[in-house]
Amino acid sequence: MKTLFFSALILSVIGFGCSKSSESSAPGNDYDLVVYGGTSAGVISAVQAKRMGKTVVVVGPDVHLGGLSSGGLGYTDSGKKEVIGGLSREFYQRLYSHYNKTETWKWQKREDYGNKGQGTPAIDGDARTMWIFEPSAAEQVFEDLIAEYEIPVFRDEWLDREAGIKLKDGRIQSITMLSGKRYTGKMFIDASYEGDLMAAAGVSYHVGREANAQYGETWNGVQVGTLHHHHWFKSDISPYVIPGDPSSGLLPLVSDADPGVKGEGDKGLQAYCYRMCLTDHPDNRVPFAKPDGYDPSQYELLVRVFDTGRKDYFTKFDPIPNRKTDTNNHGPFSTDYIGMNYDYPEASYERRQEILKAHEIYQKGLMYFIANDPRVPADIQNEMKRWGLAKDEFVDNGNWPHQIYVREARRLVGEYVMTEGNTLSTRAVPNSVGMGSYALDSHNVQRYVKSNGFVQNEGDIGVHPEQPYQISYGSLIPKKEECENLLVPVCVSSSHIAFGSIRMEPVFMILGQSAATAAVQAIEEDVAVQEIDRSVLTNRLLADGQVLENL
Repeated sequence: MKTLFFSALILSVIGFGCSKSSESSAPGNDYDLVVYGGTSAGVISAVQAKRMGKTVVVVGPDVHLGGLSSGGLGYTDSGKKEVIGGLSREFYQRLYSHYNKTETWKWQKREDYGNKGQGTPAIDGDARTMWIFEPSAAEQVFEDLIAEYEIPVFRDEWLDREAGIKLKDGRIQSITMLSGKRYTGKMFIDASYEGDLMAAAGVSYHVGREANAQYGETWNGVQVGTLHHHHWFKSDISPYVIPGDPSSGLLPLVSDADPGVKGEGDKGLQAYCYRMCLTDHPDNRVPFAKPDGYDPSQYELLVRVFDTGRKDYFTKFDPIPNRKTDTNNHGPFSTDYIGMNYDYPEASYERRQEILKAHEIYQKGLMYFIANDPRVPADIQNEMKRWGLAKDEFVDNGNWPHQIYVREARRLVGEYVMTEGNTLSTRAVPNSVGMGSYALDSHNVQRYVKSNGFVQNEGDIGVHPEQPYQISYGSLIPKKEECENLLVPVCVSSSHIAFGSIRMEPVFMILGQSAATAAVQAIEEDVAVQEIDRSVLTNRLLADGQVLENL
């Protein structure tokens, strides 16, 4: 594949455009630590390494830094905020400083925001933290961190997944991009959502849901008959083109495959969506446009949901500052493109772009459909017409998020596998490097036809831990015989259902800091990442403000 062609493809399909770059500050291509991926975890990893006196580079396909934290997920899935420490907490403190400025509040008075959070106020004056924020504000914080620490960043650089990893004696020597650029390091961190570096390095990983029997779990595997949250069909709705007539064929987005047996494993993934930033401010609102490829038949099931009288469509238009939203999936038929992402983790870059574009068309089409199709109830349609994309967000991408919500892709099978028992505190965790506390949360995996001929969703899980839980250092590292100088703070070693809790942006930043700390320690001790003195790691993490246990 030609690099120039591929860069053009990315720009045309996703609309990335140009962004700030720190490339000119790079002293060369040889570093103590090479971080692949400009996600929130990637940026925090790099900052920690620089604070510890090491040379570091961030390289990857991202043009915008911060991943989901700057890609629309502003209504932070934070869980118990008291266990968010270190640089992760500092990120939210920097946002507090940003929103403490009068000029920040362009479209809304600060006192009119309402300060509603999840468990604690969005604007927490006592802790000087801001937990709910605009995408552009988050991105600026990440850019400021990169600039302050003079960290070189190479953007729009795609790992050569076929031949780009040079290994010697169980260690990665260098990684090469499709552009031909090569980066040499003593240690490597895969901070991508997809785990591309990890996979290319040949370490063990898993895609899909494990059977409950594999790790002694309850909420893993196929969950036919489990109805959590509100993301299921509460009325009997026919999935057929002609209601009640199987010979007429299935409606779009309904599978005719057997959903599987409860508790068995499969290759399904919880659904992806874009976390849209919408606004109802008339001076900052871009009306929903009909996308190329729009197909109103895709939304027939939603019409049938509305016909049952269901009215909870706007429940997840969560308010963020300046009369904007972080809009997420809600209900049985919403922004989640259920079942259409299974290929994504292992797919070629070109195939991934096709999947992303299909998600974009589906979701843009959904908004246009609700705002314009005459079959939508008038009260719901009139409400939707009040909303549109925020004109001052994602300005180089048609106001559309630059990052899809990759809720799960590959997951490392490393030295230690985090499981449901760890998250529910029924199984002890060795060598804590941070804590999680959010619900074991999986979005729907499939939409199928029940034996009675009606449609249903499957895979949505929400189980709340009674207390925050520890995350093991062993879940960040491969087995020693597979690779000695790689750490993975995003695609961590965990089961599907445990990852449903771990996969939150504050936790990714916590683990990014811990991974970088361990990488620096491995360099200084001149050992494999599996062989570092873990008591020394614990002491350094605590000194840097990480929270490692319940107090």
